[in-house]
Amino acid sequence: MSPTLQDNLAALRRQRAWYRLRLGSLLLEAECARMAEVLPDLFGYHLLQVGAPADVDLLSTSRISHRIVLDADTGAHGAHPPQLYARPDALPIASDSVDVVVLPHTLEFAPDPHQVLREAERVLIAEGSVVILGFNPWSLWGVWRLLLMRGGEPPWCGRFLSLTRIRDWLALLGFDEIQMRPYFFRPPLHHTGVMHKLNFMEHLGARLWPKLAGAYLLVAKKRVSTLTPIKPRWRQRSLLGAGVAEPTVRNAEHVE
Repeated sequence: MSPTLQDNLAALRRQRAWYRLRLGSLLLEAECARMAEVLPDLFGYHLLQVGAPADVDLLSTSRISHRIVLDADTGAHGAHPPQLYARPDALPIASDSVDVVVLPHTLEFAPDPHQVLREAERVLIAEGSVVILGFNPWSLWGVWRLLLMRGGEPPWCGRFLSLTRIRDWLALLGFDEIQMRPYFFRPPLHHTGVMHKLNFMEHLGARLWPKLAGAYLLVAKKRVSTLTPIKPRWRQRSLLGAGVAEPTVRNAEHVE
């Protein structure tokens, strides 16, 4: 049975609590470092983060001043609550209006991850960028998830999506991959002392077995269509209220 929206919301709330634990905080530290490596090179007027899995500002290193954080969960979010609440597969954002879309483990907890990517493609301008954080199923983290049968707790209850599948979806939607950064090569252990002793795996893993990283960051650019006129980048795009891009009329049905 496919997970419902309520099931995913419950998993996201447990995921935020998991990020406050030792293992979660170590992963979050690595993710903030990877984001700091790529965000300063992505420019534009509007940045949209879809999903808020942790109570930290993942966008702090971006040079884009107008940033919107959207989430489907209306529960408490600590020190960095989202500015907008909506479903990630039905964004209330105008088409061709956003320069960068960030998906921090959003696909793994979405009932229809491909539709989330379609929405990201729709709201992005031509040559806009999508940044995806995901867990690698072909890693120690993936083995831990499968062998220990821990499907009920985060992050193990999420659907780990391989880079091959993500790349296939992006190619179908007209994206070109710009870069991929693997991170976190240590096993998912909570013991602080053991994790400190295994820190050497981060340096070796990046050089010797990058495909076995526990997680990855992927950046892709929306390809320019030769059939559709490109809107001038200097033209000011319409916004509503306190930084919400203008909604559009959308079809109720989505065709795969």
